[in-house]
Amino acid sequence: MHFTLYLSMAIVFLIGMKSLLFFLIMTTSLLATPSKNLNSSSKAVFGGGCFWCLEALFQRLPGVTHVQSGFAGGDTKHPTYEEVCTGQTGHAEVIEVTYDPKNISYNQLLDFFWKVHDPTTLNRQGADAGTQYRSIILTTTPEQQRLAELSKKKAQAAVKNPIVTEIKPLVAFYPADISHQDYYRNHPNAPYCRAVIAPKLEKLKVE
Repeated sequence: MHFTLYLSMAIVFLIGMKSLLFFLIMTTSLLATPSKNLNSSSKAVFGGGCFWCLEALFQRLPGVTHVQSGFAGGDTKHPTYEEVCTGQTGHAEVIEVTYDPKNISYNQLLDFFWKVHDPTTLNRQGADAGTQYRSIILTTTPEQQRLAELSKKKAQAAVKNPIVTEIKPLVAFYPADISHQDYYRNHPNAPYCRAVIAPKLEKLKVE
C-alpha cells in the first residue's frame, strides 16, 4: 500500500519536473532569440555628386533615422577620401541611409533621389566632375534591385535625356572619416555649403 503510494508520488514528481524543465528550456530559447521587431530599420545606398549635399538632403526626410557619408562601387578596400578623389579606386561618393520602412518606403527614397540630383549627366554633378561623382544606386537586396530598375524606367519617362545612373548590388560600404560626417550641420557657413547645399535645401523646401 505504502509502496504504491510512494511510487505514484514519485511518478507525479517526475512528470512535474519534466514539465518544469521543458518550460525553462522554451523560455530560455525565446529570450535568447532576437525578435525581428526589435530592429525594424533598413538601409539604402545612393550616390549623386558630392556626398556632403546628398547627406544634408536625406537627413531631413521624415522616416530617415541616420545618414552616413562614405564610398562604394569600386574595388579598393578601405579607400581614403584623397584616394577616391583621384578617380582611380572605382568608388563613388555615396551615402548610406538608415530608415524606418514603417514611416518611409524604399520607393519614396528613390523618388527623392531622382529629384535631388541630375541623373542624366555622366560622371558630373554641377561643377563636381569625375567618376567619383557619378549617379549610382547600390542595392542591398534583390527586391531593392527590382524596385530601383523599375523606378529608373519611371524616372526616364519624365526626362528627355538618357538617365546614366548605374544600378548594381552593394559589395561594401566604406564610411568616410569623421570630418566628412554631418558636414552641412557642422559647417553651414562654409563656401560650398552656402553656394550649393543651402540653395538646394531652400529649393526643395526641406530646410
